[in-house]
Amino acid sequence: MSEETVNESTAEKDEARHAMKMAKKKTARDKIMATKTDEKGLVIVHTGKGKGKSTAGFGMIFRHIAHGMPSAVVQFIKGAMHTGERDLIEKHFGDLCQFHTLGEGFTWETQDRARDVAMAEKAWEKAKELIRDERNSMVLLDEINIALRYDYLDVAEVIRFLKEEKPPMTHVVLTGRNAKEDLIEFADLVTEMELIKHPFRSGIKGQKGVEF
Repeated sequence: MSEETVNESTAEKDEARHAMKMAKKKTARDKIMATKTDEKGLVIVHTGKGKGKSTAGFGMIFRHIAHGMPSAVVQFIKGAMHTGERDLIEKHFGDLCQFHTLGEGFTWETQDRARDVAMAEKAWEKAKELIRDERNSMVLLDEINIALRYDYLDVAEVIRFLKEEKPPMTHVVLTGRNAKEDLIEFADLVTEMELIKHPFRSGIKGQKGVEF
């Protein structure tokens, strides 16, 4: 038997083994998926020190927009800066996504706790209004975890509202580092962004199209 024939035979065997392995995986996966029949509005938390928490939240908002599903955004902290997401949504998708910027910047910029608390409470009132509106399939509460971290809002009240007043099929996304443990325990889906490397540590400022 020639070397070429041996190689072809080995390749065929490898391909057959791979096909069999994938077929078994598909069968197992299909069995698992057959048991997943429930649907519900999820409470989703994006937290951690790594980049991408708000980005992931806006990714789901744009996915809703792409499906023609009404949604809403409340920004708790980043009101002092323009972002590409806000500009795009307000300019092109205002009919599908309400956008409310109610923060005035990060707490170390304002240095006024009473004002920060008042703005956080105002943002939370707007958030509750949008969540109660069953027309909104998803509501993104951008950087609310920072407001909760500094106790500008009561996490117990936020959880109580989501548990008792959120419509059954409405998704709510809460972003920001240092999510409270009670919120993590309550949520249906929690992702922690892990920081491995960031250009800020090398003296590089936030870049348009990357950070904002």
